[in-house]
Amino acid sequence: MGRVIKQLLGMLGKVSGGRFMQKRIDLINSIFLKNKEVDRPRSATVQAEMRVSAAGIQLICAFEGKQLVAYDDGVGVWTIGFGTTIYPNQHKVKKGDRCSDAQATQYMQHDLNKFEHAVNKMVTVPLTQNQFDALVSLSYNIGIGALRNATLLKKLNSGDYQAAANQFDVWINAGGKRVQGLVNRRAREKKLFLK
Repeated sequence: MGRVIKQLLGMLGKVSGGRFMQKRIDLINSIFLKNKEVDRPRSATVQAEMRVSAAGIQLICAFEGKQLVAYDDGVGVWTIGFGTTIYPNQHKVKKGDRCSDAQATQYMQHDLNKFEHAVNKMVTVPLTQNQFDALVSLSYNIGIGALRNATLLKKLNSGDYQAAANQFDVWINAGGKRVQGLVNRRAREKKLFLK
């Protein structure tokens, strides 16, 4: 896990245009310590709360990118940091908003907690860590409501893991148009889910 953290910190350093200060490293380390990897599937009788792994966080960060100034995500939703659309105080991100590196990381941790909880609550079958990470990444991108109503979730909860994996391919449009970035993201998530 230490190697993954170092790789992610290096990636985040490149994205932010420089080296991280110790304060930022400590903040990011606290996220990873809270999100320890679990290598075994959940038991059907003991539904332990799963947490996204460091590799899952890295995947989400790679696709979300980091923006310290709010931007329109292409379908009219203002977004900041690592894909945050609603701040921890429940206010929506709006045009002109800005955040620091530390705030972007805090927003992401808040978002991760929300999506982890949703996946844990909605999925009723055992998951491997890779499957859980792929589902958190998907829900982080499409939203909890979309996942709740998705055929993917219905197929997964019926125990048809392959059919659920094939449903990742459905979520490649934004604003009614096919988006190559979403095609790429879904391919990575599907591959991780099947790994």
